[in-house]
Amino acid sequence: MTARPNTSLKSNAFVTIDSPLGRIEIESNGRAVTAVTIEGDGNADYGRLPHAGATGAPDHVLDRAKLELDEYFAGSRREFTVPVEYAGTSFQQDVWVTIANTPFGESLSYGDIADRIGRAGAGRAVGGAVGANPIPIIIGCHRILASNRRITGYSGGSGIATKKQLLALEGISYAD
Repeated sequence: MTARPNTSLKSNAFVTIDSPLGRIEIESNGRAVTAVTIEGDGNADYGRLPHAGATGAPDHVLDRAKLELDEYFAGSRREFTVPVEYAGTSFQQDVWVTIANTPFGESLSYGDIADRIGRAGAGRAVGGAVGANPIPIIIGCHRILASNRRITGYSGGSGIATKKQLLALEGISYAD
C-alpha cells in the first residue's frame, strides 16, 4: 500500500458500496483514497455516512478501492495496494504507518505501537490516534488490541461488533 501524508485533502469523488459490514463510503481526491466510513447501526455518530449513502461519482481510485475491498471481504485479498493519503499530526501519521504495516491476520497492542514509534508509555495516546484513523479496513486499525488481547473499542460502523467481524474475517483471536 502506498501511504502518503497530505495536509490538503479535498475529496471530490466518493462512492457507496455494500459489504458484509453494511454500507461503506469511500472518498478519493483523484490520486488516492482519503476516507473510508463504515455505516453503523444508527446508535453512534461515528457510524453515519458523510454523503448519507448516496450513490456517488466514482473515479479510477474508487474503482480500484471497491475491487480491493470486494476481494478482501471475499477472502482473496490480504494486502491493499490502492494508494491512500491522510492528514494528521506527525504522531498520528507514525501510528497509522505502523498500523498499515501490520499484516493481515496479525495484531499489535497499543503499547506495541508506542514502542515501535519510539514513544514507550504512550499507549493511551496511541489509542486516540488509532480511533482517529480516517481510512479503516485499508489501514487495518481493527488489528489493534489491548495488551491482554481484549477489544477496547472501535470507532467504525457499529463499534465493537464491526471490529469483531473484521477480526473473524482475518482469523485474529481476542479475549472476551
